[in-house]
Amino acid sequence: MRIAVAGGTGVVGRYVVEAVSAAGHEPVVLARSRGVDLTTGAGLDAALDGVSAVVDVSNVTTLSRRTAERFFVLAAKNLLTAARRAGVGHHVLLSIVGVDRSPLGYYRAKLRQEEVVLSGPVPATVLRATQFHEFVDQTLARVPGPLALVPRMRIQPVAASEVASHLVGIATREPRSRAADLAGPEVHGLVDLARQVSTARGLRRPVVPVRFGRAMADGSLLPTEDGPRGRIRFAHWLAEAVTPPG
Repeated sequence: MRIAVAGGTGVVGRYVVEAVSAAGHEPVVLARSRGVDLTTGAGLDAALDGVSAVVDVSNVTTLSRRTAERFFVLAAKNLLTAARRAGVGHHVLLSIVGVDRSPLGYYRAKLRQEEVVLSGPVPATVLRATQFHEFVDQTLARVPGPLALVPRMRIQPVAASEVASHLVGIATREPRSRAADLAGPEVHGLVDLARQVSTARGLRRPVVPVRFGRAMADGSLLPTEDGPRGRIRFAHWLAEAVTPPG
């Protein structure tokens, strides 16, 4: 079975490509570095030839709803149109737990992407997952300067590798519109995790908590129902991901 991975060179995309191969299938990477542009559709028809399922984990780094929605909607429509032409039978989209409960622009754009995919011409499944363990590093990197301003936020982080395996499992089954939300094994405060990462990496920037939207502070981005849970705890991921300083 050929499974195309949109965003296959990104943080979770690389794991999806590995999981496709590990499951005995053939991965097809959809990325600009492979001659495929999701925003223009260039290269999609050739890349999707013989593909049975598409897993979309593509992303754009922005807090602007307008910028995010432009990318997500355009990429989704181009993918779906090309997938229909190629006879693809299943489109799997990675989204975010609580995306329908947050007023923040990026999350509203992801919700719009879900709507486009589920109303599109290819049978689809949307998997909402909580933030990856890597989200902590990404948060620290987005705020340059002597202080690390980190949102007060409760998260239930999950390993990107486990998300990838889950996505591949979904892609090989029948489409079902919405899969059960996937989350990690433990709830943490993002500020506490940022301090753990800063210490482990030998960073000298003080972590300063800031309030950044009610939905981030009150736990609205946590799962509200039972569902699959990852097994890899943040402490285990950190021990393997970070080389102690010195």
